[in-house]
Amino acid sequence: MTKAEIVEKVAGEIKVSKAAAAKALAVITGSITQAMKKGDKVTLIGFGTFSVASRPARKGRNPQTGKEIKIAAKKVPKFSAGAALKAVVNGKAVAKAAKKPAVKAKKK
Repeated sequence: MTKAEIVEKVAGEIKVSKAAAAKALAVITGSITQAMKKGDKVTLIGFGTFSVASRPARKGRNPQTGKEIKIAAKKVPKFSAGAALKAVVNGKAVAKAAKKPAVKAKKK
């Protein structure tokens, strides 16, 4: 599924223009990107967690020459799927938690 297809789906589902849906998607992806840039974890319950992992420096080989090269340490984005997403992908039904009605505090 492409970004354009996601925008079209969102626009159709919530009855907004494609421009509004595209802006909403841009805000969401931008927020996730900025949080990860700071090293924060972003958790979407039931969907998954975006985080930053560190890869240590290591030695590698140039496949053309066979010469050993140094590969610098770096940070990489990581995604871990949530339980609900894993269940859907594996064809299992996901039991949605029933919403409890709001309980109003009793006045004394």
